Amino acid sequence: MSMHFDLVDLRLMVQVAEANSLTKGAEASHISLPAASTRIKNLEESIGTKLFYRTSQGVTLTPPGQAFVQHARTVLGQIQHLRADLQEYARGIKGHLRVFANTTALGEYLPPVLRRYLLSHPDVNIDLRERLSHDIIRAVSEGQTDIGIVAGLVRTENLEIIPYRRDRLVLVVPRSHDLAQASSVDFADTLDYDHVGLQESSAIHAFLRQVCDQLHRPLKSRIQVGNFEAACRMIEATVGVAILPESAARRHAQTMAIAIVPLSDAWAIREMQICVRSLEALPAFARELVDLLVEDARTDPRILAA
Repeated sequence: MSMHFDLVDLRLMVQVAEANSLTKGAEASHISLPAASTRIKNLEESIGTKLFYRTSQGVTLTPPGQAFVQHARTVLGQIQHLRADLQEYARGIKGHLRVFANTTALGEYLPPVLRRYLLSHPDVNIDLRERLSHDIIRAVSEGQTDIGIVAGLVRTENLEIIPYRRDRLVLVVPRSHDLAQASSVDFADTLDYDHVGLQESSAIHAFLRQVCDQLHRPLKSRIQVGNFEAACRMIEATVGVAILPESAARRHAQTMAIAIVPLSDAWAIREMQICVRSLEALPAFARELVDLLVEDARTDPRILAA
């Protein structure tokens, strides 16, 4: 089978797939509609199969088309990463790392590790973003990020996985609260109370929304705040209760009048993992960050017992 396609073909396929329209895909790719039609026709003839289902409502990907677009996104992402890296080389910055992490990792564990790493790697820049675990898996798979840190039961597909930490979500209440002395509580029972929530962009907020949807119960969000410390201060002020990582709750409980109640739900204990497409394929400075993360987790006294 003789196949030939270039970067214009890859971009065109991605644009058409995202728009579900050949016309809009051609416009986004800045080529004429006849030229776009010819390119896709040539691709299909070269591959020997149809890439799109064509209907009066537009186009949708066939299974081979889905595979093509997935690989096209990966290639285009790598090229974009290459371009950015070369531009930073030209400016004297020799490395660029993209890290996607869940709320707990980003807020609790990464700051001191990244400080150590950046001090010892002055020629590396890091793009750090908070995402939901399943979005992180997809981003790593598609080459949108180099390193992902996820939690919970997520399908890691064909990624390389490194065990990282154990993360436990707990209920945090004012010391005077009815549940403050409880040995444990079901998350569903907390829904009778006003909650202090994190911002809607946070991964924990999105995760709890999913749990509430499964329970067919609303989360009574009294106030939303930007970080764990602000949440604990609102709890101390008896504004509401909150679901937070135990590590953050215990740290703030040392200086605030709050109580920690374990959740009895199975999902409250989540295994955290580092995921990459291929550890061996990462540049040396990226593997050094992974090693530092693992070392920090191994020596951290806050690690939860099994």
